Amino acid sequence: MNTPFNILELGEADLRRIAPPVADINDAVLQLQIDDLITFVQQRGGMGIAATQVGINQRFFIMSSHPNERYPYAPEMLATCVINPEIVWHSSHTEKDWEGCLSVPGLRALVPRYQQIHVRYWLRDGTQVETAYEGFMARLFQHELDHLDGKVFVDRVESTLDMMTESSWRSMLAGKSKGRDNNGTAV
Repeated sequence: MNTPFNILELGEADLRRIAPPVADINDAVLQLQIDDLITFVQQRGGMGIAATQVGINQRFFIMSSHPNERYPYAPEMLATCVINPEIVWHSSHTEKDWEGCLSVPGLRALVPRYQQIHVRYWLRDGTQVETAYEGFMARLFQHELDHLDGKVFVDRVESTLDMMTESSWRSMLAGKSKGRDNNGTAV
């Protein structure tokens, strides 16, 4: 099944819009958009996608974590629609880890994110969720929430030295698996 979405890329003005809250979770058009967005992220093998990345200017995103070649340590999470999300608490500790984005193809960067967060959001059936995420899931939530606020991961990079192309990043990962560090030095 093909979905009706195209990914907005860095440089397109609509990617930088701040999304207003979803007013009516039961709206039939919204529910269809959620179905289509879940299908879309699964077809693309993404970990998540924000509505704003495909031109839907509403405050929701899909989280769909699963281990893969890029993130072998990612936990399993069924595709979940997160509506009107907010972070209600975060740790003071941040940690850098590698991120990429469908809206910024070909680029990876070390991005500092809060290690632990407490969040509140609504599910598509109207259930309110209050939960905590840490590590990878906290990073994923913050990445997608940034999109709803008109931000992309490169906005959070502390130095251009923390950025590399996708192909260089993949080479670095292959080097690590062969006993090499980030600089390609044998360890």
